[in-house]
Amino acid sequence: MKNNITMPVVSLNRHRLKTDGVGVTTLVASFGCPLTCKYCINKRTWDPAMLSKCVHMTPEELYDKLKIDDLYFIATGGGITFGGGESLLHADFIAAFREVCGSKWQITVETSLNVPTEKLLTILPVADAYIVDIKDMNPEIYQAYTGRSNDRVIDNLKILIKEKSPEQIRVRVPAIPEFNTKEDMESSVQILQKMGFTDIEVFPYIIREE
Repeated sequence: MKNNITMPVVSLNRHRLKTDGVGVTTLVASFGCPLTCKYCINKRTWDPAMLSKCVHMTPEELYDKLKIDDLYFIATGGGITFGGGESLLHADFIAAFREVCGSKWQITVETSLNVPTEKLLTILPVADAYIVDIKDMNPEIYQAYTGRSNDRVIDNLKILIKEKSPEQIRVRVPAIPEFNTKEDMESSVQILQKMGFTDIEVFPYIIREE
C-alpha cells in the first residue's frame, strides 16, 4: 500500500563507512530543524529558500532510491541514517519507511532530541540506533548556542535511556568555541553518565567558513 506521507529530502550521501552507524550507510538529510545553532554546519536544512529545492519523497520512492546498496547494507550490517536538520521532525515518515524496507536494514537516527516527546515515542519501535547531539547539558549554554531551551532534550534523554540499551545510543558532546569550556564538557559527561549513558563522544567542533 503506497503511503501519502512525504519528506523533503535535502541530500542522499551513499557509501559512508562507520561514520553514521554500523557498516556501510547512506545518510538521508531531511529539511527542517527547531534550532538555530550559531555554527550550524548544514544551514540549508532550515533555510526557507532551500525548501523549494528539496525532493519530496514518499517512503516507497526513497526505498527505490536506496535499494541499489542493499547488498552492502546486508553484508556489513549497515543501513540508513536519517539526519538533517532534525530527523525526528519526520518521525512518522521514518516509521512508514521501516514498514517498506522491513527489518533487513539498520535504521539510525541523528537527533538533537529537541522535539515533542510523541516524536520520540513514534521512533522508539522503529530505530535500531541513536546518535544524539546534546550540544551542552548546561541550560544557559544550550540556550545561548541554539536559541532554544533544552528542557525537551533532558526529558527525552530520560525516556531514551529507559527504553533502549546504552549500547544503542551514542551521545555527542562538542567543544564549541566561545560557548563551552573543558570544565563544561566534563560536567556534561558526568551528568550523562549518571543518567546511564556509556557511549559518550567528546570532540572539538570545527567551524566551517561561510
